[in-house]
Amino acid sequence: MTEISAPRNIKLIVYDCDGVMTDNKVIVDQNGNEYATFHRGDGLAISRIRKELGIAQIVISAETNPIILKRCEKLSIPVMNSVENKAVALKDYCKTNQIGLPDVLYIGNDINDKEAMCLAGHRGCPSDAEPEILEIADWVSSKKGGDGVIRELYRVLTETSNR
Repeated sequence: MTEISAPRNIKLIVYDCDGVMTDNKVIVDQNGNEYATFHRGDGLAISRIRKELGIAQIVISAETNPIILKRCEKLSIPVMNSVENKAVALKDYCKTNQIGLPDVLYIGNDINDKEAMCLAGHRGCPSDAEPEILEIADWVSSKKGGDGVIRELYRVLTETSNR
């Protein structure tokens, strides 16, 4: 459960944002502005996964939030925002981009990720994911959401691909 067995077969990594890239918390000020924190090491890892491993990446989020759009723009990673059904979005994206679902690694944390995760050939999550997600994960990060999950994933992928 702690190792991703076939990183060479991974063509796409899908990330949920809240609870994976963030700690699943939001700060709201008196004017209704929302703030979230992201782990900078995850940003570097996303860049390295793209450049060194050649793996495409995308964020699929149920949230309608400009914070996610800005963060993904800065990281040069596509984002699907306001997604009601992540499984349908994943199938459509993979079909459009000619990526087989067995070649997808989905990193999620909550029950709205489960259906899409079950479609993916590889599944991972943060250590503080919901029990239903922990049950189906092939890889569980030692990190909590927002605490460097993607950075750890990068290390796992590079170590496994060098064997």
